[in-house]
This record gives sequence, structure tokens and C-alpha cells, in this order.
Amino acid sequence: MLVLLAEWLADHFYSGFNVFQYLTLRGILGVLTALGIALIVGPTMIRRLSRDQIGQQIREDGPKSHFSKAGTPTMGGALILVAIAVATLLWADPRNRYVWIVLLTTLAFGAIGWVDDYKKLVLRNSKGLSARAKYSLQSGAGLLAALLLYFTAQVPVETQLIVPFFKNVAWNLLGWQFIALAYFVIVGSSNAVNLTDGLDGLAIMPTAMVAGALAVFCYASGNRIFAEYLGIPHVPGVGEVMVFCAAMVGAGLGFLWFNAYPAQVFMGDVGALALGAALGTIAVTVRQELVLFVMGGVFVMETVSVILQVASFKLTGRRIFRMAPLHHHFELKGWPEPRVIVRFWIITIMLVLVGLATLKIR
Repeated sequence: MLVLLAEWLADHFYSGFNVFQYLTLRGILGVLTALGIALIVGPTMIRRLSRDQIGQQIREDGPKSHFSKAGTPTMGGALILVAIAVATLLWADPRNRYVWIVLLTTLAFGAIGWVDDYKKLVLRNSKGLSARAKYSLQSGAGLLAALLLYFTAQVPVETQLIVPFFKNVAWNLLGWQFIALAYFVIVGSSNAVNLTDGLDGLAIMPTAMVAGALAVFCYASGNRIFAEYLGIPHVPGVGEVMVFCAAMVGAGLGFLWFNAYPAQVFMGDVGALALGAALGTIAVTVRQELVLFVMGGVFVMETVSVILQVASFKLTGRRIFRMAPLHHHFELKGWPEPRVIVRFWIITIMLVLVGLATLKIR
């Protein structure tokens, strides 16, 4: 909202305030603001969670190395959401519909995760929200976001499926096709990040990397000149979502300060479900769902490992992996936790670079 104040000051006092119209500056300020909030509020939040005994519950069938993590404060994802929301509201243009759709969808999924965490950790209900209730709430929020994006679309490209690496390959989606695609991307991404959040820093760093890459796509797609030069779809107004992406990066790095191995706090479902939904919604707004699938390859691998494990056990009674999600499989093979984490980060870096390459290789 400070962009409106800057406009008024530029019109009435000093034209130098027009510098805040630049997306790049507001993106940088978004990173720094969210990072600062996370670093300042983090210690107080961790002490509060510890005092209230809101600690992590460990699976009895999980790796033995995780038993020492029992009681580590969780629900720290609330810190991430506060940092993202404040930074976005301060530096993004509040007149932009994309910003509100992405922010409100993120907060809605965060609220679902918060209820689940609260029931498990505060009310001591080991099951939390039932799988049916959780998925129903996610479906409602994801469907609402998809409907908003469809019915507020102003140009044809906003409902097209863009194929990476091909300059002129795009499919016009019918209404139900776009809504179904957007729904599955948002809900699927939310659950994929949640499944990945099993080791210290494993989910938050790839999330920040992908958010940073999506910020580049938002900036380029929102600028007609850059979009035409790169051969990517020009989506008017989507550049403003770059500020939200920047806030995600800053909040993620701030949270990683406390979540790095050995973690002082875990994000819980309140953070994981929200961050995954944020990535999915951003990808839909910028029309890069397929690129998100590539850049978020670690999230995809984790999700597929669970699907394959469950399907194999039900059909044959045998397990493919020693344990799912995939990161637990490598732990049980003897990999130290930091090795699993860093190697998954390295994989994400490579996949994000592949995703960014689609901006030029067409």
C-alpha cells in the first residue's frame, strides 16, 4: 500500500517518490521486509511455542534419528505467512487483482493447515483434521481460486495452456478445462510441498528457489517488451505478483535461519500447505504450470514416491521404497540427514535453471 502513498507524495511534494513505481525496487524491498520480520519475530515465536508446549510429534515407524526431534516447536509456518502478508501489503499495488487472489489463496490454505496443526498439537488429537475434511477444504479453496482467475480473465492468454520450449504452441482451454487445470495445480502443489516437509530445511529452501524463479517469470510476462522479445505470453498486470514472490523468498530465507539443521522450529501444515498453494496459484496466474512441474521436481518426486508406495503395497503387498516420502528412503539407506537435504537442494537448483532456460530456448 506504500505505493499509493508514494504516488500521492510524488504528485504533491517531490517527484523522486516515483522511484517506488519500479517493480525491481519494490521486489527488493519485499525480500528485505519479509526477511527482517522473520528474523526479528522468529526468536519470540519460538519461545512462545516452546512455552505452550506446541511440539512436533514423531512417527513411531520413522527413522530413529528423528526421535530426538520430538517436542521441537512447530506451527512456525505462521511466521512465514505473517512476513509474506505484511511485505506484500506494504510493497505491492493493492489495486492489482492477481496480488489479492494469490495472497488470499495462500492465507486460506494456511488457515486449513493451522486448524489441522491446532487439533493435533494443542488439542492433542493425533489425527488432526480427517483426510476427507482436509481435502474438502483444500478443494473448496483451490476451486474458488480457479473460478476467480477464470471469471476475471481479461485477455485470451490468461486461459491458455503454454508449452515451454515452443514459441507458438499454446492451447485455448475451455472454461471447465482451465478450472480443472488450475484446481489440480493449486491443490496438488499444496500437498506436494506438505509431503516434502519432513527434514530440516528440506521444503523451505526449494520453495524459496522456485518462488524466486517465478518472480522472474512474473516480471517478464508482465512487461510487454520483455514478453515479446522472449516469446512468452504477456499477461497484463501479472508483474505485480513479483512482489509477492519476493516476499516468499525473504520469508523463506528468514525461516530457514531457524529451520536449518538442527531445526529450532518446524513450519507445520500451516506453512507447508500455504506455500505449496502459493506456488501453484502463481504458476497459474503467469501461465507456467508446466514449468512449475519442472522446477518443483523435488516436490513431484516426493509425491510420486508416496503414490507408488501406496499403490504397490495395496496391489502386491510389497513396498518399492524402504519408506515414503522419498527422503525417508535415503535416510534408511544410511544417508545422514544433512546429505539428503543438501542433495535435494542441488537437484532443485538444476531444475530451476532448466525452468529459467525456457525463457530463452524457444
